[in-house]
Amino acid sequence: MFDTKPHLPDALYSAAQVRDLDARLIAAGTPGLELMLRAAQALWHTLLRRWPQANELTVLTGRGNNAGDGYLVAAMAHKAGWQVRVLAVGDPAALTGDAAAAHAAAFGIDIQAWAGQSLAGVVLDALLGTGLDGEVREPYVSAIKAVNDSGLPVVAADIPSGLSADTGQTLGVAVRADVTVTFIGLKLGLLTGDAADLVGELIFDDLRADPALVAQMPFSAKRLDKHNLPQLAARPRTAHKGMFGRVLVIGGDHGFGGAALLSAESALRSGAGMLTLATRPEHVAAALTRMPEIMSAAIHSANQLMGLIEPASVLVVGPGLGQSAWGRSLLSAAANADRPQVWDADALNMLAAGLVSLPKGSVITPHPGEAARLLGVGIKEVQADRAAAVRALARKFDTVCVLKGSGSLIADAHGQLALCDRGHPAMATAGLGDVLAGLIGALMAQHLKPFDAACLAVWLHASAGQKVGEYGRGLAASDIIPAIRQLLEELQPCLI
Repeated sequence: MFDTKPHLPDALYSAAQVRDLDARLIAAGTPGLELMLRAAQALWHTLLRRWPQANELTVLTGRGNNAGDGYLVAAMAHKAGWQVRVLAVGDPAALTGDAAAAHAAAFGIDIQAWAGQSLAGVVLDALLGTGLDGEVREPYVSAIKAVNDSGLPVVAADIPSGLSADTGQTLGVAVRADVTVTFIGLKLGLLTGDAADLVGELIFDDLRADPALVAQMPFSAKRLDKHNLPQLAARPRTAHKGMFGRVLVIGGDHGFGGAALLSAESALRSGAGMLTLATRPEHVAAALTRMPEIMSAAIHSANQLMGLIEPASVLVVGPGLGQSAWGRSLLSAAANADRPQVWDADALNMLAAGLVSLPKGSVITPHPGEAARLLGVGIKEVQADRAAAVRALARKFDTVCVLKGSGSLIADAHGQLALCDRGHPAMATAGLGDVLAGLIGALMAQHLKPFDAACLAVWLHASAGQKVGEYGRGLAASDIIPAIRQLLEELQPCLI
């Protein structure tokens, strides 16, 4: 998993927005070549910090401003006494403006046209920048494959070549970097999609951009961080259970009782005042044995739900629900209830099939496969532009949508978009989605609005998984529930 540093900014930009910001900085009086020099200095200092014993550098350059960064770093390394070689994949004669000036500054350095040469030392990827919008073509394909096959340490200038700055999709082939140093504005595509396997350590440098000018710029999304999370109010000393909502979890068909139990336990441990589980009769004993604090109802038919829905603050629908007649009838009853709801799993599959309509004020939590069914497209189309997919889902269903996966995204129908860059590969196991659904429901029951509840829940869920994931393989979904409770208390104490 990529390592995100605490100094990463909150605002996430598209490639076009960063280019606009760059142009505004130049118009405000900072020469473009000066910005390029600052970028090169950031890359050079990163090289020295990360590999203090290194003394050899191979720079691969294209024919844009990204190449200009590379030529300036080559000049700095040459001046410091390093053995430097530039492999020009893009013809230097095609360089213009600041990039051409940077190339001129590399006079006296060994610059060779790319012909499949072996690489040596530390490799600087200065091939393709953030403007790439189609699949990588030759000779860049062979150069990128050579970088990835070299086994050498790799630094990417601004973005790993071949990675989309807007979507995080690999555009055919992409560099796998150990470190990526990105500039001016943090690109959305560095934190979602395929980025986790390509970016390595992510370092941001604003190139000393005027903060006032940056603050005027529109951005695409907010990166969730512990200092900008939605806040649960501290509880008064006179608090009672009725103040913090009643969550009703509906699910657990034959053979799937564990999913509903995980959602219920997650909601209970995340602060819901009361918790009711509506499930198949055979799961009631296990539920009460595991959690005597909950009210557990044996549900034979949807008619029995009516009395449970009425006092509920929030419904969590779908964990282990199944798509049999039992599950369909329970979902239909929930869909007709005037209550905020969280829908996951089979509730989403039946929503995709057009069997029900989603109530207002709800949250849906699809993984890419469920998102594809909801949109009527393939999974590849969802993953090709996750931000577009989550926005489309939020608009289509007039809801808050959490698109799960690496770099989870949260969107609402009004255009808000948030991204969570935390998590751990050990979280690739069954039941984590059930825990998230219960957590969102509990936060909504404690009076957070749906978008805010989803943002806080996704961050807590991913951060808890990252913490517990340090133990490696074998993480179980229930392992992160205590960690969620601990994180929530550390960040937002119950009593101040």
